[in-house]
Amino acid sequence: MKRLDLPELAPAPIHQPAGRHLLADLGGIAAQRLNDCASLEALLRDAAVAAGAHVLFSHFHGFGAGQGVTGVLLLAESHITIHTWPEDGFAAADIFMCGAAQPELALAIIEQSLAPSQRAVRIIERAAGIS
Repeated sequence: MKRLDLPELAPAPIHQPAGRHLLADLGGIAAQRLNDCASLEALLRDAAVAAGAHVLFSHFHGFGAGQGVTGVLLLAESHITIHTWPEDGFAAADIFMCGAAQPELALAIIEQSLAPSQRAVRIIERAAGIS
């Protein structure tokens, strides 16, 4: 049998993710924790700082008495958003951070404050240099 001369394979390039994106569905939360814009903004700011992120801008909107809140923190490292449904005891948080920021630490702060009884978290590594 003749030996085939195969080309030497170059090692696969190692791609570092551009950032980590956490999508958290948090349920079983007391309604009063989910309807105050100022409290939720302070919470997300604390979460960003704990994660090592830098807040550039924020905007929060309440939908009325007993209704939910939609809020966003624009970060130098990307963003944190929250959408709440007090009537269902539910909050959806979206935490995307690049660089040395640690989105898991932000989520820990949010969970500690909101005290959900259920949680489902998806983590997505956002790719840089994809072809």
